[in-house]
Amino acid sequence: MDQSAAIAGDRFASWGRLPARLLLLALGLLLVASALVPIRAGKQESEVAGFVENVAGQDNPKAERPRDDDLALYDRVIRRIGQGENYYQVAAEEHRAANYPLRPGVAVRLPTLAFIASALGDTGRGAEVLVPGLLGAAVLLLVCTLSAWWKRFGDEGLDPRTRRIAMALLFFGAALGLNRYYFVLHELWAGMLIALAMGLHRPGRKWLAALLVAGLALAIREHVLPFVLLMAAMAFWRRDRKEGAAWTALILAFFVYLNWHLAQVAQQVLPSDPLGPAWLELRGLSGWLSTVVLSSNLRFLPHFLAGPLVVLMVLGWAGWKSPAGAFATLLYLGYGLAFMIAGRPDNFYWGAVIAPAMFVGLAFTPMAVRSLLKAAR
Repeated sequence: MDQSAAIAGDRFASWGRLPARLLLLALGLLLVASALVPIRAGKQESEVAGFVENVAGQDNPKAERPRDDDLALYDRVIRRIGQGENYYQVAAEEHRAANYPLRPGVAVRLPTLAFIASALGDTGRGAEVLVPGLLGAAVLLLVCTLSAWWKRFGDEGLDPRTRRIAMALLFFGAALGLNRYYFVLHELWAGMLIALAMGLHRPGRKWLAALLVAGLALAIREHVLPFVLLMAAMAFWRRDRKEGAAWTALILAFFVYLNWHLAQVAQQVLPSDPLGPAWLELRGLSGWLSTVVLSSNLRFLPHFLAGPLVVLMVLGWAGWKSPAGAFATLLYLGYGLAFMIAGRPDNFYWGAVIAPAMFVGLAFTPMAVRSLLKAAR
């Protein structure tokens, strides 16, 4: 057990009466609001949106589900680059054929996952390509993530009962990574890799493996950048200049890669290509909850239960006094704020970037609530 276990415990135990009462009041109001606000993806309700819809139609529940437009585009791109075509030429052609924008350049995905999928998948199987190799990779990633967190929970000094509950919740959240229908979705892999990096990380002691895993996640989806920025900031806050410099170097390397990517996309853009709609939409609490719920296994629950559970997850992480708890609290609050102000309703799948490990917070929620009630009294 490392020295982090010495500070693992209840963060709210030492709070004064007034701060505890104020937080309880804010928590109560937020839970009520989260049960009432709508959870939507585009114009659809949560019950039929995105990850929820698992069948082709009610008349024939066993029918093969029609391919989502985004996923079908990724399928075609991967299949064509597997046949030797240029990624950026193919992406431009497929975007135009599907009436998808090429401007701004970030509307075109980074090529990392496409090349990985092409190398691992069976590119001759038509629409539902890539399953054989990517399924093995998904299973391996899930096993590595569970193993990493089992060890980190032990290093953080978690008691055996809470450790088992936390692992069960982690499995429930991370099992989304085995949904083969979404194997070509970039956010799915980025989120699982973030969960693995968090499990591997030991502040100030072991961070190289986490850095490499996070680097792969960042190369797949630029939405991982806030995670890496927070890792760097926390390292410098601990005055660990070596680790902070390593995360900073990763950030700089990513911007080099991103600029190269944008330059390649720009070469394919025609004057007739329209500018895509803006991603800045002030959706507030509904935006945060919709993004997390619809891109996670919370999608199976009624929205008046799923919404409050997201809030309780963050409370649980905040109540766990440990390096993992402090980092996760800042991470999920930061992404929550971002989802409130950015992302169109049809971008709900962005939530998959943070969803897998977020469920663990529920293991610490009872402790956090008891502590707040005790401090308030």
